[in-house]
Amino acid sequence: MDTQNSSVRPYARSRTGGKNHPSRGTRRGVQRGGVIHDNSRHTSRFTVIGNHLAQHAELSLLAIGLAVHIQSLPSGALVDIETLAGRFPEGRSRIAGALRELEVHGYLRRTRVRTDGGLIVTRTVSCNRPGRSGATEEPEPRPRRSADKPARRRALPAVPQPAYPAPDLLRTALEVLAGLRGEDSRLLLSATDAEHLVPGVAAWLERDLPPEAVQRALTAGLPPEPLTRPAALLAHRLSAQLPPLPPFRAPDRGSGSAVRHPLQNCDACDRAFRGPEPGTCAVCAPER
Repeated sequence: MDTQNSSVRPYARSRTGGKNHPSRGTRRGVQRGGVIHDNSRHTSRFTVIGNHLAQHAELSLLAIGLAVHIQSLPSGALVDIETLAGRFPEGRSRIAGALRELEVHGYLRRTRVRTDGGLIVTRTVSCNRPGRSGATEEPEPRPRRSADKPARRRALPAVPQPAYPAPDLLRTALEVLAGLRGEDSRLLLSATDAEHLVPGVAAWLERDLPPEAVQRALTAGLPPEPLTRPAALLAHRLSAQLPPLPPFRAPDRGSGSAVRHPLQNCDACDRAFRGPEPGTCAVCAPER
């Protein structure tokens, strides 16, 4: 009775306890259990699905799969219960329940609308990223600037101001700016830029410089690369290279101090000259 039965196989020692469980940890660098991904890069016929849907904590597996199928369909495809029940074996009631799940969590929007012919149809909108519907949803990206909201332009540098902004002087300054594009096509200015630069050119003309000299000063030695902001370059030159005022020419007979007359346009040659009143310049006066 106390003899051991040698024909009975001894019990095998359990290998699933503690750290030797096949689904826990690794042994000698070999992973035991858990999924291993064998991924290939898709270059065509693929649909991007967010983890907020694929790993949703509240949606059923049927609802997640149905959402993936709907998001992979082209626009205009039928996704009513009858069509989906004919495509999948789950049946009408289960598919209807899955659609309701997706609607509750914002992945579907279904509304009843009336067509032009008077029929009532269901319009279904599939949302691949509903607002804060999943716990793992990523933050919303920064919106891009729309076409109707252009980037705010940086202000142009300040330009010198003339002492006597006479209309003829400002008109001549505008003609100087308009002629710059004939010297260099990159100096094509907008009306707003020209309006900002006109006083600076007028300040140069006030210093007894002919328009041709101002144009040469503004166009000489331009960089060979494209000009991203030609108006800013011209504004800088008008300020940095402003020539000094010429000496006063006419004394004030009343006080004995020197005065500076405003620029006038010559009635004969239309050149600018300084004088107390309109008339002819020093070059045309002897001829007349």
